[in-house]
Amino acid sequence: MDKTVFKNILQILIILIFNSFLAQQAPKKLTETKIVNDTIPKTDTIVVKKEALEDILETKADVQRRDFPKKMIYLNKNAQVKYQDMQIDADYISIDEQKNLIYARGKEDSLGKVIELVQVTQAGKKYETTNFNYNTKTREAIAYDARTEESEGIIVAQKTKKYNDSVFVMRRADFTTDDYFIKKKDTVADYKLRASHIKMVKGKSGSSIITGPVQMYIEEVPTPLVMPFAILPFSDKRSAGILIPSFGERQDVGFFLNGIGYYQPIGEHFDLKVLADIYTKGSWNLRPEMNYLKKYRYSGNFAADIGTTVRGIKGLDDYSKTGTYRIAWRHSQDSKANPFLNFSASVDVTSQTFYNNTVNNNYIMDQSVLRTQQNSTLTLTKRFLKLPATITGTASYSQNFATGLADLRLPQMNVAINQFYLFGTKTGTRTGLLENITVNTGLNLTNFVSTEEGELFTKAMWDKMQTGLKNNISLGTNTTIAKYFTFSLGANIDNALTTKTLTKFYDPIENKVTDQVNKKIAGYSTFSTTASLQTQLYGQANFKKGGSIEAIRHMMTPSIGFTYSPDFGGSGFGYFRNYFDANGAITSYSIFDNGIVGAPTSGLVGALGFNIGNNIEMKVRSKSDSTGVKKIKIFESLNLSGSYNFAAKTHPWSIITINGQSSMFDNKLSINTSLTLDPYKTIFFPGEEIGIRTEEFGAFSVQAFNVQLSYPLSSELFGEKTDYAKKYGSKGEIRNENYYFDDDNYAHFDQAWTLNVNANYAYSRTTARTPNRIASIGLDGSIKLTPFWNITGSTHYDLVTKELAYTRIGFSRDQRSFTINFNWVPFGQYKVYDFFIGIKANILSDALKYKDRSFTQPNPSF
Repeated sequence: MDKTVFKNILQILIILIFNSFLAQQAPKKLTETKIVNDTIPKTDTIVVKKEALEDILETKADVQRRDFPKKMIYLNKNAQVKYQDMQIDADYISIDEQKNLIYARGKEDSLGKVIELVQVTQAGKKYETTNFNYNTKTREAIAYDARTEESEGIIVAQKTKKYNDSVFVMRRADFTTDDYFIKKKDTVADYKLRASHIKMVKGKSGSSIITGPVQMYIEEVPTPLVMPFAILPFSDKRSAGILIPSFGERQDVGFFLNGIGYYQPIGEHFDLKVLADIYTKGSWNLRPEMNYLKKYRYSGNFAADIGTTVRGIKGLDDYSKTGTYRIAWRHSQDSKANPFLNFSASVDVTSQTFYNNTVNNNYIMDQSVLRTQQNSTLTLTKRFLKLPATITGTASYSQNFATGLADLRLPQMNVAINQFYLFGTKTGTRTGLLENITVNTGLNLTNFVSTEEGELFTKAMWDKMQTGLKNNISLGTNTTIAKYFTFSLGANIDNALTTKTLTKFYDPIENKVTDQVNKKIAGYSTFSTTASLQTQLYGQANFKKGGSIEAIRHMMTPSIGFTYSPDFGGSGFGYFRNYFDANGAITSYSIFDNGIVGAPTSGLVGALGFNIGNNIEMKVRSKSDSTGVKKIKIFESLNLSGSYNFAAKTHPWSIITINGQSSMFDNKLSINTSLTLDPYKTIFFPGEEIGIRTEEFGAFSVQAFNVQLSYPLSSELFGEKTDYAKKYGSKGEIRNENYYFDDDNYAHFDQAWTLNVNANYAYSRTTARTPNRIASIGLDGSIKLTPFWNITGSTHYDLVTKELAYTRIGFSRDQRSFTINFNWVPFGQYKVYDFFIGIKANILSDALKYKDRSFTQPNPSF
């Protein structure tokens, strides 16, 4: 063993010595570099052929046959193919494995007509077609007579080619939103838009259709409504589109297209609509309108009417050419935006004769042409968290079309202090006169001018401007006396300042009284006090049980009050002056007359006033009421009021006023009436139209009387509503309208109608010999001729002039997926008829915007 170990050690030493010797030798330099290539190729010489199909193709049918030489698969009867996201169901399907084609055909009858369509479903979208070709490699497809549903509509195209999942091209295609046609309840659509070529592009947010020339068909009848192109968006977002006009004829300006234009959304918060009215006699009108909305902050719109109205024939006496304009702005702030600061605007400025000359027929249909005044207001309101005050700043502009004058208030500021109690309470419950004293006060600053429109913002207007400052302090308190009487005390103080005063004098040269306005700061203070006592009395008359009338109940609210006010016409106050009239008589006037802060009253007032309020009800038997009785209001209110001034030297009795309100026939007939009586006699001299009021008491002549009646009639008032489903056994359709049929096959339906009757009579006389009378009857109603035919109309008849006033008749037809409207004003200054066709579907109301869709309407899409 020792020899073996020694031998191994010796061998290891020899190896180490030899390696050390080799390491000490210098390396030899190579004369050339040789690269030796591997003779084994890196690429595989075996080529794997790519699969013809990228996914598994599943087939199913009652009869299946495979032709291996031709590499064809035939499926018959209830055939189905599933490949990737596509499923094809048809009566016959063939698969060409060489050409990568799938062909499907619907079920045919004995004459070769397809009676069951091919059903193609891809990515959850269903299509129907008679013949279908699909290339599994390129994913392109061709379909014939394909029905494609998009949003609320459907497209039926003679030939459809699919280039990819996003682009479809169609030839001779019809588009409709007719729900009956979509649900296959009808084989013919009630309307359709036909285009020779259509391109449909699908995106992530929606799809759209771009067409060439497109024409509308109604019940397969072509209409003259042709457009050179159309873009129909299928998206939940707002989209641009053409606004379809109405057309008709107006007697004074000719044939027209009213409301043709374009709609364009701008970002998330704005949209723009531009409309035009075009007339054959040269009149035109342009109507831009912009709406804006920021949720939970504010909303509003700008609108304008700018146009020219041409009447008559140029060169003749009746020719006229008038320019018109209207500028409107509406703005409202959401109450949640800022509870302490609110801004609102209602601006509507027009040319003086705008409503008499505008060619926008909408103003005729809504009776805006009858306006005599137009108002505009800007309002800024500031409230405080800790201060009990509200500051309101306004700027207003009012136009009077009858006088041609414009009233401008710029600016006007009101500071209102919240009502507060003057004294505190010790017990927490306010009792007595002192603890119930309340104070209301405020400050009102006004700048006002009434001028002609041509003088607006000129030196003449600023010279007429009046500035006024007024403060009002009102104190009041009340308490209960003897349980049944309410005793009230009140005081009112007015303080006013103004920059203009009045001087009156008689000008003998002009033979008239002249008003001279003086630029002078002046003011006045007035006060008055009141004391009143009020109670309520009840009375009831009961009748024999079992009778038709069970009881009559009368509630009377009498009150008396005393008012005191000093004579501010005295010379000590300096508020009144005198001048000599044409007859040399001394006439008194206030230097604050015609001012914006009002004027103090002259004459001592110590008047005792009275008011008697009445409410009368009757309780009658009723079979329709669950309690067996019902209340009928004979008079909801019947009030009598007047006063006697103990301090007056002449005519201490005031005018007696009676007014009442009642309703009859289950609150359907509304009656409002008022009557004023003069207790003093008025005499008239021969040839004089204005009488003289004497001191003779007891005449009680009628000075004014007014009565207004309103009665909404309807088919529901005459008999109970018929339940046609229970009364008649069968239900069906006649020309797509729903009817119920009796045993003799006569059609029945709910022929609803309404008729609102309004009557007004007004009589006024005062001290004139000849009274003024106004009497008119107005009718406004509608009736359904058939379930889808509706007629509306309104008219007014003047009983004094015995002439018909503004009259309008309208016809409307509901054609399931669109409506036809015809409005007609048969006579008068604005004789016109208007015809309009509107599509109901939301997708077309966005693309072919027959509706004025905007942010301000319900359910705006944002």
